[in-house]
Amino acid sequence: MVVGVLQLILHCHASHSLKEKRGVVRKIKSRLRNEFNVSVSECGEQDQWQTIVLGVCQVGSDHSYVQGTLEAATNFVERLHLAELVKTQVELLHY
Repeated sequence: MVVGVLQLILHCHASHSLKEKRGVVRKIKSRLRNEFNVSVSECGEQDQWQTIVLGVCQVGSDHSYVQGTLEAATNFVERLHLAELVKTQVELLHY
C-alpha cells in the first residue's frame, strides 16, 4: 500500500477577507475531489486572509499511480488560476 501526501501552499491575491478566502478554498477542494477522487483539507493558516495551505491525500497500491495523481492534482490547481501556487511538498509512504 502506498499513501501519498501533498501539501500545497497558495497565495490568493484577490482575497480581502476570510469569507472570500473560504470561497476560493471551497472551489479548489470540490474541484480536486471531483476530478481526482482524493481527500482534501485546509491544514493551516486558517486565520490568514491570503495564505491557503491544503493537504491532499491519495492511497493506492502502485507507487507511480499515486505519484502521478498528486502531480496531476498540482498542475490542475495551477491551471485553475484561483490562487498562485507558492510551494508544494510531496511525501510517499510505503506500508
